[in-house]
Amino acid sequence: MYTVRPVTAEELLGAAEELGGLLADSVDGGASVGFLAPLDAGAAGDWWRALAPEVGAGRLLLWVAYPEAGPGVDAGAGIDAGRRIAGTVQLRPASTANGRHRAEVAKLMVHRADRGRGLAGRLLGTLEAEAVGRGIRTLVLDTETDSPAERLYAAAGWTRVGTVPDFATDPAGVPHATSIYFKALPAAADSPGR
Repeated sequence: MYTVRPVTAEELLGAAEELGGLLADSVDGGASVGFLAPLDAGAAGDWWRALAPEVGAGRLLLWVAYPEAGPGVDAGAGIDAGRRIAGTVQLRPASTANGRHRAEVAKLMVHRADRGRGLAGRLLGTLEAEAVGRGIRTLVLDTETDSPAERLYAAAGWTRVGTVPDFATDPAGVPHATSIYFKALPAAADSPGR
C-alpha cells in the first residue's frame, strides 16, 4: 500500500535528492519526461529544487507517493522521514484569465520497483479529484506515442486527440511521436460527495 499526499515548497526542497533519484530511475528506465540519459543525480535534484518557487506560489501542484509507514516510522513526519518516494505527479493550472478552468498534467512517474501495483492510476486519480475541487474542468497532457502510459490514460477515461510526429526524443535521443490527450472533468457541484 502507498500513501499519496501533496507536497509544499519546503517539503520539496527537503526531498529534492530523493525525487531526483526517482527522476533518474524513470529516465534510465526509458521514460520520455524531458531528460536525456544518463541523468546526473545532482542535476536531477537541482531540477526539483528549482520548482519550489512555483509550488510555493501555487502555480504548480505536486503529489508524491511512498510506501505506507512501517514500524518505527512516524507517519506524520513528512515525505523525507526515511521513506522512499515511489511516485509523483504534477498539475499545472493555466495562468491566463480565459484558461483558469484547465490545467496540464505533467511528470507522472513511478519508480520501476513499484510499477504494476496501480500506483500510477492512484496518483492520477488523486490529481483529478483535486482538480475538480479547484473548479478545473479540462485536463490536458502529452505522452510518448505507443508507450505504456497510453494504456493507463485510455483506461482512466482520457481521450486521445492526435499525435505530433518527432515531438520529443526518448532518453537515448531518438525522436518519437507524442500523443495529446484531454479529459473533461465534472463540475465541482456534479462530483460525487458534493
